[in-house]
Amino acid sequence: MIDLNWSEILVLAIFAVILFGPEKLPELARKAARVLNYLRNIANDAQGRLREELGPEFADLELTDLNPRALVSKHLVAPVQEGLEPLKADLEPLRAELEPLKAELEPARNALAGAPVSSVAPVPLPVPVAAVAFDPEAT
Repeated sequence: MIDLNWSEILVLAIFAVILFGPEKLPELARKAARVLNYLRNIANDAQGRLREELGPEFADLELTDLNPRALVSKHLVAPVQEGLEPLKADLEPLRAELEPLKAELEPARNALAGAPVSSVAPVPLPVPVAAVAFDPEAT
């Protein structure tokens, strides 16, 4: 969409007065309003005809539903989020229990975050298992 602030609208109005003159400006504003009204009527008529031709099962169709991103959000993401709401409510008491523990561990986390990498004990890596030789004749 067009994003205009007041200063840009004022500059456009001054430009219109200079370009068309104060005598023709009211007539041009009326014509512009008629054109906008005509375009709005065409859009509403097209939306109504689309609903009429699609039938009663699409009576609640909105034009924004034709946008793929909105369609996916409405039909795939929204039901999943609604299903997650009870789960979030069930986990909220657990979160409240873990908050004091988080506050206890915060100083240790801050100490490790400021420590140089060499002072942190390395984690031993698992020993790899020897690979079995592949025999092409066995298959």
